[in-house]
Amino acid sequence: MRLVIRAAGKIAFALTLLLALSSGSAGAASLEPVGGGFESPIFVTSDPGNPDRLFVVERGGTIQLVENGEVKPFANLSPLVSTEGEGGLLSVAPAPDFAASGRLFVFYTGKEQSPPEIHVAELVASGSSAPLASLRNLLTIPHPNLSNHYGGQLQFGPEGNLFVSTGDGGGTNDPEQNAQDLGSRLGKILRLHPNPSGLLPYTVPDNPFVATPGADPLVWSYGLRNPFRFSFDNLTGDLWIGDVGQDDWEEVDFAAWPVLGSGANYGWSCREGRDSNTTSDPACGSAGPFVGPVFDYPNPGQGCAIIGGYVARGPGLGDLYGRYVYGDLCVGDIRSFAPAAPFATDRHEGLHVENLNSFGEDSCGRLYAVSGEGPVYRIRGAAPAVCPTASSPTRALEASSVGIRALRRKVQRNKRAMITAWVSPCKGRRGDPVTLWRGNRKIGTRRFDQVCTARFRPRISRRSAFRATVKANETYTAAISRKLTVKPKKKQRRR
Repeated sequence: MRLVIRAAGKIAFALTLLLALSSGSAGAASLEPVGGGFESPIFVTSDPGNPDRLFVVERGGTIQLVENGEVKPFANLSPLVSTEGEGGLLSVAPAPDFAASGRLFVFYTGKEQSPPEIHVAELVASGSSAPLASLRNLLTIPHPNLSNHYGGQLQFGPEGNLFVSTGDGGGTNDPEQNAQDLGSRLGKILRLHPNPSGLLPYTVPDNPFVATPGADPLVWSYGLRNPFRFSFDNLTGDLWIGDVGQDDWEEVDFAAWPVLGSGANYGWSCREGRDSNTTSDPACGSAGPFVGPVFDYPNPGQGCAIIGGYVARGPGLGDLYGRYVYGDLCVGDIRSFAPAAPFATDRHEGLHVENLNSFGEDSCGRLYAVSGEGPVYRIRGAAPAVCPTASSPTRALEASSVGIRALRRKVQRNKRAMITAWVSPCKGRRGDPVTLWRGNRKIGTRRFDQVCTARFRPRISRRSAFRATVKANETYTAAISRKLTVKPKKKQRRR
């Protein structure tokens, strides 16, 4: 049966590929070199308040600042960074308030032992550099036995928390059985707030497994093999994950805002792509349900290691706008698809980067492609991109929070509950829309009144979990509330 399904899948893929080839590539995009002289670059991002200040991450442990055509050293972590196996300084994420705080966060593998451990740490910039003395470690994640499958991405989510991707620990079929183990931080997307809390160097947000016995409270989603790159759509807030496959399939996983895959199990090592996978992990006997990929392609065939990218939202990108851009390490072609119909719209953009190892996005939404051989390119459309410049930088968004409460946590079955949402700070939020969600379903949208509150009256027929969300505006970040549970009262028995 599996062979029949696999054959059908390959036929479907071949038809899709023929359709893409017959229609040709978009052909309107081009590659523009940015800076130069980089040594093994592996990631690029920008100052959140100034898209023309780029941070180019070099795998050996250095960060270069590119500004006004000049390349200059920004930070040097090389005394701490090991490049053994697939390790190195793999990404950075400036804080949303970087302009005020100077904080940025780094993901690297350390020299303390072999194979190297994963570190997530904070640096604080002073002027145009971030001294090593400012380093503050947040996480140290053991990675025993093997030096591959580290993951490596840091991104701030639309609700202001820091998301971290980790690989399963390496080897074939996850021999350490980490990806399905909620007690392990490997093979996961982790979520934390980087401010200290009590004795911890970070704060644990409202993550899905905080109250689960034996689970690590930082686990956000799991069942991933090597999610080297993931991103958030800066228009919708949706989460896109490029998870590197093993022998058969490279996959793209998707999680919509505002849930963002909270608690999702993406299947590895029980599954690879949509297929069952032969593994010795006993958890696969009871694991599931699994969240399947929205897109995959065969390995070998179309590539060997997916490089996850971004949904194109930058100016001047023509018909590339709104498409998910991705590539493959072994092929180097830049491809894209429309999120609503990935297989039917997958196409080659007519662009090729040797040793393509990452994409990047600046705070204007412009996209970049990184070659491990040295060049860093900006992806340009036919029209020029008009973005804020260093002389008129955008202002970093301020953090905001949204709260939610019920007049009563228990109501008569099929009666309505009174739920109030509010936002803080209030200044600049009056009249902004707030949306109430029941699970993954949108209940309705209201606007904040003069005291920044809004009320909803959903009908309660069963136990329901609600959240409230607000989108970003010109001043504040987007925000999502804690979970609020409302349930129907039990009927009283007549005596």
